[in-house]
Amino acid sequence: MGKRLVQQRRGKGGIYKSPSHRFRGDIRYPNIHDFTGTVTDIVHDPGRTAPVANIQLNNGKKIIAIANEGLRVEQQVVMSPGAPITPGNVLPLSSIPEGTRIYNIEITPGDGGKLVRAAGTSATITGHGEKTTIQLPSGQLKSLQSNCKATIGMIAGGGRTDSPIYKAGKHWHMTRSSAKVWPSVRGVAMNPVDHPHGGGSHQHVGKPSTVSRNAPPGRKVGRLSPQKKRKDKR
Repeated sequence: MGKRLVQQRRGKGGIYKSPSHRFRGDIRYPNIHDFTGTVTDIVHDPGRTAPVANIQLNNGKKIIAIANEGLRVEQQVVMSPGAPITPGNVLPLSSIPEGTRIYNIEITPGDGGKLVRAAGTSATITGHGEKTTIQLPSGQLKSLQSNCKATIGMIAGGGRTDSPIYKAGKHWHMTRSSAKVWPSVRGVAMNPVDHPHGGGSHQHVGKPSTVSRNAPPGRKVGRLSPQKKRKDKR
């Protein structure tokens, strides 16, 4: 019969629920066309790798945003198509020159920002046309609608990975803050009773690692219903 897999146990919830009280809040661009605000404080967010800035808008509302490198308290930030190209300001991609570093990029207009939100990361505008092409931190090129918004600059906290983790306990506390799974054991290192990839005279899967989308929960590990990568035809 075998044991239940880790993802099966976590899927039931219980002690594995995300500690939402540790998150400063949902970071999204406000649902208004233009705004001007002042940075009132820069704080640590246990659920994120990057610091968070508290911003007081001119209309009296308060929002939180991912802090960029060099952001300071009492700095003015602007979201407008005509805003200056300075770190911290938010503009549509069509208004940002090529070669500019950006982060917290919308995939579709109005979604509040989905791409490039980790500490020390930034994307680059590589070209304008019918759509705007950006280069992600991984090197991948992606075309987005030109009215998607992004923030100028690079996210703060880039030296986070430079300091080594000397103790396993420190790693445990780091991952626990953001409800990540740690430690993560490879399936091929387990016994057959614990994982479909376990067992054997040496560590190998031993069977096709692709599984059907309709496979039962006890066997749904590996590459789930993979499809051939399709390239955009232009």
